[in-house]
Amino acid sequence: MSAHTSSRHRILRGALAVALVTGMSGVLMGCSDTESSAAKASAGQGAADASGDKRLADLAQKAADKGSLGVIVRVVRGSGAPVEIARQAAWTKDDHRLAVDDQFRVGSNTKTVTATLVLQLVAEHRIGLDDRVEKWLPGLVKGGADITVRMLLNHTSGLGDFLLTPEFLPSLTGRERRTWRPEDLLAITPEQDPPAEPGEKYSYSNANYAALGLILEKATGRGLAELIEQKITKPLGMKDSFLATNADWSAGKRYVTGYEPDAERLRDILSPTVDLPEGVGFVGPARPGSNIDTTGIDPSWAGAAGAMVSTAQDWQRFLTALMSGELLPEAQMEQMRTTVSAPEEGGGYGLGLMKAHTPCGTVWGHTGGLPGYSSEVYTDAGGHRSVAVLTSTNFGIKEKAAATANKALVEAAVCRMLGKPLSSERPSE
Repeated sequence: MSAHTSSRHRILRGALAVALVTGMSGVLMGCSDTESSAAKASAGQGAADASGDKRLADLAQKAADKGSLGVIVRVVRGSGAPVEIARQAAWTKDDHRLAVDDQFRVGSNTKTVTATLVLQLVAEHRIGLDDRVEKWLPGLVKGGADITVRMLLNHTSGLGDFLLTPEFLPSLTGRERRTWRPEDLLAITPEQDPPAEPGEKYSYSNANYAALGLILEKATGRGLAELIEQKITKPLGMKDSFLATNADWSAGKRYVTGYEPDAERLRDILSPTVDLPEGVGFVGPARPGSNIDTTGIDPSWAGAAGAMVSTAQDWQRFLTALMSGELLPEAQMEQMRTTVSAPEEGGGYGLGLMKAHTPCGTVWGHTGGLPGYSSEVYTDAGGHRSVAVLTSTNFGIKEKAAATANKALVEAAVCRMLGKPLSSERPSE
């Protein structure tokens, strides 16, 4: 598989970091002015909430049955108890009974944590957004004399991605067990195809955040896992969250089993864009429906770009703390929210933060994907409401039926978070 074909880069990068899909027509139900008492209004709202929650649970089960396999949905609406849903395909119960508080590999959502750490140091005048990468990592990043820290954060550096290089692909699929250092990944990172000058355009690359992880360690003299614990997870009480340094999970904790299509199905899924060689696929125990258990694939290579393990509740706690101003001063939050155009992410990309336009409103957050794990976590603009949708496959939700059901679920969950009804909840239906 060529590492220098842009269309191939896009499909695999997209599968590894599934963005929120938009486009469903949102029809908002107006408030009734015929109710004569607050009690009736309250009862009506309660019935509407119950109906909406049931609809969301039904969509979650449908998504699981259509190919998502396992789904965790958690919605915090600013008041009342969270909506918590766990649904799975029947055969997966033999492997693991899914629960809302299971640990999960959150993939590229890690980038928001990395960006937060960088911006905390910017606020302390220890790192400058306009610092040249060469200042911090001399000789490690191609073109580093012209790339700034800001460009790494918002993916405008001009760097390509290492994911599709022949050297790295065996590790991605689990066929090769190798400990990758960020320096090693930067050494095999190609230029974008077609080439782009630093600052010229947005193009998502995990290499940007591999470099940022090294800058953080050099600026502080501490390891990345230690920084995350001291600055993020411990202060926020995120007891089920950590940066993975190998394939192990927390001792004594429940975790989600992840799956991917076998080599034949994977080849069919990617065939419209990628000419995947026969036999190339993920390594792990074979499971029903031509699936592979990918839970044991080592994600440590992802590092600052995507190696965190967390839960729906923990990650919502982080994202709401961030968006409500608890972790960064106002000036740095303004920088984080300053976006460049990123249509493939559903809107724009700031400094480690996505701005996505959905049928029910604009949301902020990130997406994540690793073999066996796909996640979308968002808040409203002020961090008062949040939603997490965690799915126990990544490439599997690229198949048509699975993609359609997953899209409907994510959009419905966002609408529930924002307090907006779905089109299926119109009075005429």
